Amino acid sequence: MTNRAILIVDDEPAIIKSVKAYLQAEGFSVHTASDGASALKTARALKPDLIVLDIMLPQINGLEVLKQLRQESKVYVILLTAKNEETDKVIGLGIGADDYLTKPFSPRELVARVHAILRRDRETAARDATLVFHHLRIEPATRRVWKGAELIDLTPIEYALLYALARHHGRMLTREQLIEQVWGHDFYGDARVVDVHIGRIRKKIETDPANPTLVVTVRGAGYHFEDAPQ
Repeated sequence: MTNRAILIVDDEPAIIKSVKAYLQAEGFSVHTASDGASALKTARALKPDLIVLDIMLPQINGLEVLKQLRQESKVYVILLTAKNEETDKVIGLGIGADDYLTKPFSPRELVARVHAILRRDRETAARDATLVFHHLRIEPATRRVWKGAELIDLTPIEYALLYALARHHGRMLTREQLIEQVWGHDFYGDARVVDVHIGRIRKKIETDPANPTLVVTVRGAGYHFEDAPQ
């Protein structure tokens, strides 16, 4: 059982009630908010381990809430999106969401996603040695990444993806392999989530993100990490 805190943000009472019951049954401490303003207020006071965030909210929509959160926090965020709002999914991932679920969804699937995301914090990466390359230094013990003297500000998902690629330096990893290593084998979302996060990583670590030399695409297959080890 766990006492980790989850914040559910949705303006539909039925969804709040259902998701809260399932998460509480798993031992989570569950808090709720029904609009964007109260979501930000609660998140700042509570500092939850994970936020389940609906996009369509009164006062401040979920994308704006996410944008503000990412200016001050690396909390895990799972977005809830409308069935056909593909643009919202891409934008949400682009500004820092870790995962998304499309409504209507199974509360059991949401619980599986929550466990998959939080499971990474229980892994043993802290015991691994620092990875030192020509451009980057990756410190598993602190989950920090340095480019020269600059500390790179990565979200937990971005760090996990970069670490997975760097740990397999020079080897191509498929999107499916990256999903299994980062999100877990019980992830049921779209594999394109990997591409969006890779794009965000490149903006932070590449000299020219449009022509990447550190995280390189293998067209139609996956990605590999090409920074030279020291």
